Amino acid sequence: MNYKPYMAGLAAALITVSCGNATKDEEDEGNVETILLESTNEVSVMNLELTNFHHELVSNGKLVASQYADLHFESAEPVAAVWVRNGDAVTKGQKIAELSTFRLNNRTIQAKNELEKAYLELQDVLIGQGFSPTDSAGLPAEVRQLAATRSGYDQALAQYSLAVHEEEQAVLRAPFDGVVANLFAKPWNISSSSEVFCSIINARQAEASFTVLESELPLIRKGDRVEVSPFFALEGGSVEGVISEINPMVDAGGVVKVKASVNNPGQLVEGMNVRVSVQRSIGNRLVVPKTAVVIRSGKQVVFTLVDGKAYWNYVQTGLENSSSYTITEGLKDGDIVITDGNINLAHESTVTVGSGKRLNTQEDDQVPAE
Repeated sequence: MNYKPYMAGLAAALITVSCGNATKDEEDEGNVETILLESTNEVSVMNLELTNFHHELVSNGKLVASQYADLHFESAEPVAAVWVRNGDAVTKGQKIAELSTFRLNNRTIQAKNELEKAYLELQDVLIGQGFSPTDSAGLPAEVRQLAATRSGYDQALAQYSLAVHEEEQAVLRAPFDGVVANLFAKPWNISSSSEVFCSIINARQAEASFTVLESELPLIRKGDRVEVSPFFALEGGSVEGVISEINPMVDAGGVVKVKASVNNPGQLVEGMNVRVSVQRSIGNRLVVPKTAVVIRSGKQVVFTLVDGKAYWNYVQTGLENSSSYTITEGLKDGDIVITDGNINLAHESTVTVGSGKRLNTQEDDQVPAE
């Protein structure tokens, strides 16, 4: 069999296939280059200018009611009635609960009888010393005091006053407007003078108690505005308040305790975990949104738009809040900063500004001035 023509044909076929593949690869590469050259990046930009910047300090804390009272009876007697339940709103002086007053009333009567006996003894002592019990003007104070002691009048008067007080305190009343909490006692059970019967909480004017680091202390002051929001959903988002108290002491953990007065719309409750945002105006600064700052080679970079191209600028950021940075180095007033679409940009990349994506100022990113 003659193999020469066969081998020659096979070689020719391989050369043809190889050339065909090479031509196809060159065409694909050319198409990719064409696509890359023709593609442009759509970005959003803003005009950089001096803007009133609000520094934001965020901390976690707890809500504390402005008025909180633990109520308890002063006598160990059976509970005759409970007039409220947990969560009920009460007004100052409203009846909360009442004890059985049989024993208390009996003690008051006995104490009154003892007081009357002691008064008679007091009169006898004064008459025996030649003084009239009804002549208070002519009765020396030291003589009257000595007679009251000898007759037991002072002691009887103290016992009677205590009995009357305990009988009055058999009715538990709200010391201020608020809501009832921690009420677990039931009627006909013996009350305890050492245990809390219930609590009254007035959270309408609440305080958010939180901490700041020692290094952050110069950034806050009394009267600064705060926003308080619970960790869980709250209709309306957050409530406003002002810093009311700064404890002038740094604890062992390097933090300072701070309180802020908060107007409670009704959803916040005692002990709720909250997020506190302290905002303070620090004057005009060059401010960019956080989306404008990207990382290149481990450094902060902001792209600016010049003649349709993106130029990167190494920058130094200063203070920040939840949405923005202040720029201390690398940019100047009047630069056109790329705020969005900058993730994949390179130096001198060709870009286009999207329709409606040019911002004149940073007002949309700032907290309104007070």
